[in-house]
Amino acid sequence: MIRLDIFSDPICPWCFIGKALLDRALESRPDHPFSVAWHPFQLNPDMPAEGADRRSYLEAKFGGKQQAVAIYARVEQAAKAAGIEIDFSTIQRTPNTMNAHRLIHWAGLEGRQAAVVAALFRAYFQEGRDIGSDDTLIAIAQSAGMDPTATERLLATDADRTDLAARDADARQKGVTGVPAFLIAQQYMMSGAQPVETWQQVIDELLATIAHEPQTRSSLD
Repeated sequence: MIRLDIFSDPICPWCFIGKALLDRALESRPDHPFSVAWHPFQLNPDMPAEGADRRSYLEAKFGGKQQAVAIYARVEQAAKAAGIEIDFSTIQRTPNTMNAHRLIHWAGLEGRQAAVVAALFRAYFQEGRDIGSDDTLIAIAQSAGMDPTATERLLATDADRTDLAARDADARQKGVTGVPAFLIAQQYMMSGAQPVETWQQVIDELLATIAHEPQTRSSLD
């Protein structure tokens, strides 16, 4: 297997779109060599723990209502082209995502990371749920087959918070400036939501390389 490390934030619409495109490529190549792991990157690391009113936050970030509406209209178009629906009208708050990243980390330890990541994107962008809320995160954990009581107990502590903040900082120091970002085989970085065709080409090239390696070795024996 080849590692595919994905740096992402569950409130990043381009990360949701990028995941949808990647998923379609992986489905079209069931023999793909990727072992996928998700890593933390907070778009708003200084966001208060309780989050912020989404409309006010976006208008301040993008310089007014009209600019925010125009930017997110383009995001909605890109989402539809990727085969997903985003309902921005249901999102009331922009959360601090540290606890969501902690849940993703714990899910990875149990082999349930893909399910939790998908559920977080769905909860935020399609169901209008507050993924900064402990209750929401506990429900998502349970839906993915994790122990809700253990999740509640962990969320009540600072478990892994320092480690995840350090991993986020390390990614930035290594050149990750935006998400989604995809690190292939710990060597090659791709940034942004990549088209299905790009991923298919990458997968085909990797499979061809893998298929060629035994032959190359045997010819040297």
